[in-house]
Amino acid sequence: MDRADKSQNQLNKTVTGNVALVNKPDKTFEKTLKGIIAGGITGGIEICITFPTEYVKTQLQLDERSGVARRYTGPVNCVQLTVKDYGFRGLYRGLPVLLYGSIPKSAVRFGMFEELKRHVCDDKGHLTPHKRVLCGLGAGISEAIFAVTPMETIKVKFINDQTSANPKFRGFFHGIREIVKAEGIHGIYQGLIPTILKQGSNQAIRFFVMETLKHWYRGEDHNKKVPTLVVGAFGAFAGACSVYGNTPIDVVKTRLQGLDAHKYKGTIDCAIQIFKHEGPRAFYKGTVPRLSRVCLDVCITFMIYDSFMEFFNKVWRTD
Repeated sequence: MDRADKSQNQLNKTVTGNVALVNKPDKTFEKTLKGIIAGGITGGIEICITFPTEYVKTQLQLDERSGVARRYTGPVNCVQLTVKDYGFRGLYRGLPVLLYGSIPKSAVRFGMFEELKRHVCDDKGHLTPHKRVLCGLGAGISEAIFAVTPMETIKVKFINDQTSANPKFRGFFHGIREIVKAEGIHGIYQGLIPTILKQGSNQAIRFFVMETLKHWYRGEDHNKKVPTLVVGAFGAFAGACSVYGNTPIDVVKTRLQGLDAHKYKGTIDCAIQIFKHEGPRAFYKGTVPRLSRVCLDVCITFMIYDSFMEFFNKVWRTD
């Protein structure tokens, strides 16, 4: 082999090595760190946009007056009465609670998904269908334990308290002190089991649908960029799938985290009492506002998250 052939072979090896480096998925912890940071920023922006729908959903699920005419006839009526009594700002009552919680919740969710993904993806960075479900499930369970349960419990108690005749909580930290003083740490960890079930199934469904649709869109070109608006559309569909899949769990969780949670012995007893006194349709109370909120939430979340991850991948090299 002459010198020219050796040089050509060396060039081919170099090019091949560079292509492999480009196509090789990032399996370092830096990818997880990017996910944590991008997820936290995403959570803060998203909740500021979608909070009014969460407020309405929670109000409708807490409106359970047995034998008495319910206060709200539906989502629109709830908005009208809230604005009438408290002004437009009334739709943002309890926002600080979710804002404080949404940032770590989203950070844990995406950080854990990226962490699990880097351990189980193949050499091309792909996940098989069942691994998509398992990574999403792991992300959901993690956020339920470390962020969602205390955040949701405090949020529900705040909204319930602020709309009562004599509100007791003067602010976020005062409310937490009062809850812990009266009920102990358990007071901000009510409904842990249904929250784990809800968040686990939520993220298992959403990440599975999202990753599957992205894989379908890319086809044979695995490096093909999915446009931001397409990501948003996929996210909205994934959100809708999760709503119809686990709203009954969400209703039970909300009841167990309300100020009247003491009348339930546990998750199963709560479900039995709802079915017994209000019928099976009660398990889908708040579906419409939750559907609008979740579809918008997941749409915005994945668009913002993907945009930040794309930005980080450009300015934050891990090689």
